[in-house]
Amino acid sequence: MRTSLKPIKGILIYTLILFTVSLIYFIYAFSVYPSREEQETYLHEIGEGFGKTGLALLGLIYFRTFLKLLLGKGKLAQRLLPEYQPPFDANLFDQLLGFLNRTHVYVGIAAVAILLLHAAMMGLTQHLHILFFPALLALIIWQALFGLFLTWRYSTTELKQFSYLVHAQFVTGIAIGIFAFFGHILIDD
Repeated sequence: MRTSLKPIKGILIYTLILFTVSLIYFIYAFSVYPSREEQETYLHEIGEGFGKTGLALLGLIYFRTFLKLLLGKGKLAQRLLPEYQPPFDANLFDQLLGFLNRTHVYVGIAAVAILLLHAAMMGLTQHLHILFFPALLALIIWQALFGLFLTWRYSTTELKQFSYLVHAQFVTGIAIGIFAFFGHILIDD
């Protein structure tokens, strides 16, 4: 079992480093930037609903990744856990994974649109000086663009291969999660 967890070590180290650097920046930003009073407007309330919906959609997208790892399916699972075999009959989970694979593109498009609406309705432009938020926007747009290139019929084979490599990464998903976590703590009182 010890050898099968070795490839995950890099992801765990990356996550720990990113979390630590983000925590340090969070402490800095919390002490330097004044807190703003929350505005309770109709648009903010709708924006909060969009935020929760976007979080649920991202959860569904990353649940698909988790399920692929659990079942030992896909290139990422083979890279991380090459000798792993699921210890159970996975027929029901295979069907669920098939459904998630078919709907992944549509859920991703909806997630990007809803998260951008969330940012706009919550007044993101007031918080762009906090580095978590421009980084989040860049990562979400990054994921959307390279996901688009994967589905676009007219992209070259090289572009599709590159898009797959940079779209299907734990690196961006982990960064999105950590930046969103600290950013929301910073601006939510």
